[in-house]
Amino acid sequence: MSKQSIRFYKDYEVRAVWDEEHSKWWFSATDIVRAINDEDDYVKAGNYWRWLKKKLKANGVQLVSITHDFKFEAPDGKQRVADTLDAECVQTLAKHYPNHRATAFLDWFVYSDNSIDGQSKKKAYTLIESGILDSMEPGTVKALQQIHAYLFGGLYDFAGQIRTKTIWKDGTLFCRAELLPRNLNAIEQMPENTFEEIVNKYVEMNVAHPFMEGNGRSTRIWLDLMFKKRLKMCVDWSKIDKKEYLEAMRRSVTDANAIKHLLQHALTDRIDDRELFMKGIDYSYYYEQEDGAEVVEDK
Repeated sequence: MSKQSIRFYKDYEVRAVWDEEHSKWWFSATDIVRAINDEDDYVKAGNYWRWLKKKLKANGVQLVSITHDFKFEAPDGKQRVADTLDAECVQTLAKHYPNHRATAFLDWFVYSDNSIDGQSKKKAYTLIESGILDSMEPGTVKALQQIHAYLFGGLYDFAGQIRTKTIWKDGTLFCRAELLPRNLNAIEQMPENTFEEIVNKYVEMNVAHPFMEGNGRSTRIWLDLMFKKRLKMCVDWSKIDKKEYLEAMRRSVTDANAIKHLLQHALTDRIDDRELFMKGIDYSYYYEQEDGAEVVEDK
């Protein structure tokens, strides 16, 4: 199976498949049209793409010059061959698009790979494929720091380092910095032998929020590491809606039932499925779009 990736533009999937021979990504043309046109209907988006392709070709703009056998999952669940565009062609398409909405899409597309999240996401892929996770001790603060350092090394000067400032986000004040060492030690000692215990530990680590940035992306990998090694299970994150997940995590500060329900129904025993973990990374980073925490200066 080819390595696939998903980017999200305004909650629309823009799927891509890796071309090993030419060392580049090819993006689903229909997905791009759906995203630009704000179109929920795959059939309408596909029809529009076919019309647009002919129109551009008639005007001397050739986008799809090579036939590829790359497949994407169709609305009926079957894998079907689809038109794909490389990064250069995506930019050409956006510049020749019939309406002004493609401008915002082009800005996002060009920025998405070069942003901190874009670079960190590539590191996350490498982390999953490298096998390094297998050598980490699940449920430990050290493992979480190692994950964070890998994801954000060279991007943040505090990669892998426990924060020394107090932060809050969306009205939620996370563990005060001076209390973090003691709290993290207590969390590390929490049991992780059952589903309930593992999620409770995950929720407490989220409340602690040990890093200045990148907590969610790091702790979700940390959570899957516990599930994989303790229960021989992992989370299929593509089955968890972004809004439902974020709301459940906000509620988990006082009531963890909602997040437990979401995770329970997304568990799978496909712990050796590389594509499942790669897709999980895509969704994990999607959850964090427009994320950020604010610093509280101690007085």
